[in-house]
Amino acid sequence: MREIPESDWKLFRAVREAALDRYCARVLEESAAIVADERETNHERYIRLYRLLAKRDRTLADTFNDPRRSVARIQLAQMDALGLVTDIELARFSADTRDSVRRIRSAW
Repeated sequence: MREIPESDWKLFRAVREAALDRYCARVLEESAAIVADERETNHERYIRLYRLLAKRDRTLADTFNDPRRSVARIQLAQMDALGLVTDIELARFSADTRDSVRRIRSAW
């Protein structure tokens, strides 16, 4: 896959930061719900929280780690699949990049 155009790369970096913040907020909300659930023992909640964070950390790494122009479209497709990119943000990318994101998502 070819690299993302320079204008889309600049936009990607900004959208990536916003999407990362949204992802972390989502994980923190899920974590707070587990911690607040007093129907379980502290140990049960700890185990649930540990498992959640391990799973979410893998997703975070796959989606956000090591951003490069050569993988930007794949990472953008992952962010989109997770519901972390708004339609307005996605619309700001070039038609070619949007088409690539759609093709990647449909292949999954």
